[in-house]
Amino acid sequence: MRRVNPKLMIALIAASLVVSLAVVVPAVAGEGRTILQFNTMVGVQSPYTGSANPIRGINGGGLPWAIMGAQGVLQANGHLELNVHGLVIAPNTTNPALVGTNPIPNFKAVVSCMSVDNGTATTVNVSTGLFPATTTGDAHINTTVSLPSPCIAPIVFVTSPTGAWFAATGN
Repeated sequence: MRRVNPKLMIALIAASLVVSLAVVVPAVAGEGRTILQFNTMVGVQSPYTGSANPIRGINGGGLPWAIMGAQGVLQANGHLELNVHGLVIAPNTTNPALVGTNPIPNFKAVVSCMSVDNGTATTVNVSTGLFPATTTGDAHINTTVSLPSPCIAPIVFVTSPTGAWFAATGN
C-alpha cells in the first residue's frame, strides 16, 4: 500500500477550495447574470409628453416619438448594451416639419430600478453618458452603470441629453 503525504493532501484540498470559491463567488455576486433582455421599446406618446405624467420621476419628451425597433440586455453587474433603430419624432400637430426625423445628435440611456433604502421602497434612476445618434434615429450604446442592490423591475429609457424620455422598454 502506498502512503499519501499529509502535506500534499492538505495542499490539494486547499487548492480545490480556492478553485471552488473562484467559480462560486461570481455567480453569487451576479456577474454576467441577465436581469433584463428586450426586443422592443415604445416611443413616448400623449399623455406622457412633457411633465404631466412622468414615469418613475422621468418626464417625457416634449413631442411624441416613434421607434422602429430596439434590442438590449442589462446585466446584474450594470453592463448595458442597447441598439436603437428609427427613434424619430412621431406625427404631431405642433411641429409637422420634424416628423420622421431625429433632431437630437446625442441620446442617453437611463436605467430605472425599484430598490430598498433602510427598509423603504425607493426609485433609483442611473444614467449613462451621451452616445451619438443619427438623424434617422439609430444609436448603439455599450456601457456599464452602477445599479442599486436590489434592482427590482428595471426599465430602460432612451432620453435626451437633459433626461426627458423618448423611448422606454415595454410594448
